[in-house]
Amino acid sequence: MEEGYLTVDITTPQRKWIFDEIKSCTAPGVEGGFQVLFNHAPMLNQIDVGEIKLETEKGREIFATSGGFLEVLKNKVSLLLETCEKAENIDLERAQDSAKRARKRLEEHAEQTDIPRAETALARALNRIRVAGNVK
Repeated sequence: MEEGYLTVDITTPQRKWIFDEIKSCTAPGVEGGFQVLFNHAPMLNQIDVGEIKLETEKGREIFATSGGFLEVLKNKVSLLLETCEKAENIDLERAQDSAKRARKRLEEHAEQTDIPRAETALARALNRIRVAGNVK
């Protein structure tokens, strides 16, 4: 690997991506967002619902995630994520429908409604909508 770059591996139950020559990786930690650059100290962090950005010489890759874990070790960033979706692959209509269903469940206040689950579903759907809007 050329000096000054990171390698980033993103693994989900559905697929795996490997990126070389990454200048920076920005992720949504549960205690706040952070950025990883070349020669970052070793780290293990929990990832929250949010946006992951990978900066390269040619531009950037943007992903929506629903959470997981990140490890930094010797200029390699490993992300183990529940879900991860490239911004340009997000089905915006599906995300909007998911947000609508989650809002409806929260507004109904039905006794059988799992409120934390509905809130999580809404947060994930809104994140996918926001990340899809960042595609240029």
